[in-house]
Amino acid sequence: MTSKTILFRVDADSEIGAGHLMRCLALAQAWKSRGASVVFAMARSAPLLKNRLVENGIEVVPLSVEPGTTGDAEKTVLSARNINAVWIVVDGYVFDAAFQRILKENNQRVLFIDDYGHAAHYSADIILNQNLTADEKLYKNREAFTRLLLGARYALLRSEFNSYRGWKRRIETDVKKILVTIGDGDKPNATLSVIRAVQSLSDNGIELTVVAGGSNPHFDELKNVCGHSPLSIRLERNVPNMPSLMAWADMAVCGAGSTSWETAFMGLPNLVLVMADNQAPLSHVLEEKQIAVNLGWFHRLTPQGIATSLRSLMKDKERRVKMSEAGPALVDGKGAERIIDEQIRMSK
Repeated sequence: MTSKTILFRVDADSEIGAGHLMRCLALAQAWKSRGASVVFAMARSAPLLKNRLVENGIEVVPLSVEPGTTGDAEKTVLSARNINAVWIVVDGYVFDAAFQRILKENNQRVLFIDDYGHAAHYSADIILNQNLTADEKLYKNREAFTRLLLGARYALLRSEFNSYRGWKRRIETDVKKILVTIGDGDKPNATLSVIRAVQSLSDNGIELTVVAGGSNPHFDELKNVCGHSPLSIRLERNVPNMPSLMAWADMAVCGAGSTSWETAFMGLPNLVLVMADNQAPLSHVLEEKQIAVNLGWFHRLTPQGIATSLRSLMKDKERRVKMSEAGPALVDGKGAERIIDEQIRMSK
């Protein structure tokens, strides 16, 4: 297996976001560390995200298809055959039961990354749902051979987080360093609302680091706001060093997506915004398990409301300590290794 090739079928741009691609990148990095070759087949890709893959030594093959269609599935099969792929990893909400069926009818091994059971039927060899809300009931309509990998023990973290395994965060009484990372696209510009919220806090000693995704359409506006702020703000874009930024921060405000696994692993107390329907269930469970504060839907929030929640968590050291302990207990950073072990086992 380690001398073989893995094909990933995933898309990423300002509309789709980068979450699907980033978790595929995490699995791809883990496969590469075991000596495998990795290829990403993409019908939609933002330039900065594509460059991120190339920088990781990953070949990107463009597909001239409408994502999720029969033609897409057929070209994916052709791409897999051209490189003699031993597995196809599929990640995206447009990929349905018919897409899986075409891949399987063409004798492909398929790992299907899912979040909420959106397909009517599942015929993939493996279904991966890393969410805290993952449940076997979501996949009642599946083939007898389909294997389920469910829950946070399979959470996918990129290789740059590996050096922080076993690292323990020190929780300070006073919060001075805040990280803001809402997501790759952030069309509604929730990032700006969070910046305004932090600016309204009375403590002038706060340092703020804002991470804007590569597809963020408001980058120039954010740059202008940060450049003219009396607050110390560092604006970063499409960063490769997210673990070090999370280690630097005392607290964070994030979108309730795949970043939640990263903040949990890093034991970083955080507040989460719901930016999409699929994030709502996760945000509730994150709060129930004392891993994050759920701010709810971004469009219902005001900078004043965000500031109130920020101030509350900043003053509550005991709650922040509990968060810093609960996160790493749930996400240990070994998810990709467990998934690959299962893929290898099923290939024998």
